[in-house]
Amino acid sequence: MKFGMFTSGYQRLPLEKCFTDAAQLGYDYIELWGGYPHAFAPDVIEDYREIRRLQEHYGIPVPVYTPEHNAYPYNYMLGTEKQWRNCMAYLEVSVRAAELIGAGQMLISVGHGGECPAELRRARLRRSVEHLARAAEREHVVLLLETLSPLESNTCTRLHELKELLEAVDSPWLMGMCDVVPPVLQGEDPVDYCRHLGNRMAHLHLVDCDGVTETHLIPGDGVLNLKQIVSDFRQAGYDGRATLELVTHYMDDPTGAAGLALQRAKELL
Repeated sequence: MKFGMFTSGYQRLPLEKCFTDAAQLGYDYIELWGGYPHAFAPDVIEDYREIRRLQEHYGIPVPVYTPEHNAYPYNYMLGTEKQWRNCMAYLEVSVRAAELIGAGQMLISVGHGGECPAELRRARLRRSVEHLARAAEREHVVLLLETLSPLESNTCTRLHELKELLEAVDSPWLMGMCDVVPPVLQGEDPVDYCRHLGNRMAHLHLVDCDGVTETHLIPGDGVLNLKQIVSDFRQAGYDGRATLELVTHYMDDPTGAAGLALQRAKELL
């Protein structure tokens, strides 16, 4: 299993600091967060050569690009038709940015749909994902669709909803993934993502949690039996990338958090 660093927690520091830390700490790759000031998609279109340079210089690839898109100002699950088109345009630019930096995968998730009826939310989600899958095909970038917890979204939070959507949008450019926190908060077994999605299970976010909130914690700082979870995933046939997705909880010391997270993750193998 290869372990990756998520860069959201480094947003107060220069982007190059992510690469120096990843190389020095022993990470296999970076999952690049696409927000200010580091890698906002419209900026990446102009500056992608610098991100390519950093990958080559430090020997740390960026196989996954994760644009910010579930809150202000972009959430494709809310707003008018014009706002939806603007969000789609932004995410199409994000797909292009992913291709330019050499990321073969781009991660998307499902924002909160507000008070819209469930049937209309599901229709909006399918329309959005179909649109983005076509954009991904044009750029030869695989979309990774992530479920969130009910604290973050009210649409596509469970495995069966993700599986149904993947079957409805039957595109080889659309894959599923698992962040271990949302299923645990809903009483699901994370490894069922692997068992039920099969070869459409293409990425993993590996973190700990308190069992109550969606706060992502360093492995060992929460209540999850991550050693068993990792073992179950490997036995079920998944032994690919696992991003240690520390978001903003450790922004005061991202280097220390990244180092401890990787140390503990390696102990799980």
